[in-house]
Amino acid sequence: MTDIASAFIDQSRKLLIDSYLPRIEGAVAGLSTENIWWRANEQSNSIGNLILHLDGNLRQWIVSGLGREPDLRNRSEEFKQRAGWTGPELLQRLRGTVEEVDAVLAKVEPASLLAPKRIQGYDVTVMRAIYTAVEHFSMHTGQIILLAKTWKGDLGFYDLSQGSPRPTWPGGTAGH
Repeated sequence: MTDIASAFIDQSRKLLIDSYLPRIEGAVAGLSTENIWWRANEQSNSIGNLILHLDGNLRQWIVSGLGREPDLRNRSEEFKQRAGWTGPELLQRLRGTVEEVDAVLAKVEPASLLAPKRIQGYDVTVMRAIYTAVEHFSMHTGQIILLAKTWKGDLGFYDLSQGSPRPTWPGGTAGH
């Protein structure tokens, strides 16, 4: 079971740092600050809000919840923000957090995956906390990509020149 537990932790790390984050970075690169903070309507979120939200969520669930750092998250502020960060600043912040998360996950002992934790008011296991954070990051990565396509069109994440899709982002692997 240790092999399976280790594989789960390793795959979670790879998805965050080698798959989802590079696609967010590629999607956001070159967008204007206006594009980053654009909202379809008041009930929708901008790319900027989604990046701040991902940052806050990862910090709460992994850096604080598993890494035992203080939980300083103010979730409502992630969605109230309407400006103040450029694309490069948001990406630098998110990359720093994903790197912190990666360091925390690298220290998770496979045998601890079923250990109980209380995060965001929920009683979860370490495995559930990791799964929740990675799944949440994936969902919002898709939203950021969709919003970026509004401004940029095709983001060129796959090379189709040889008939089957080949990832073009750094760290991209088959099966995405």
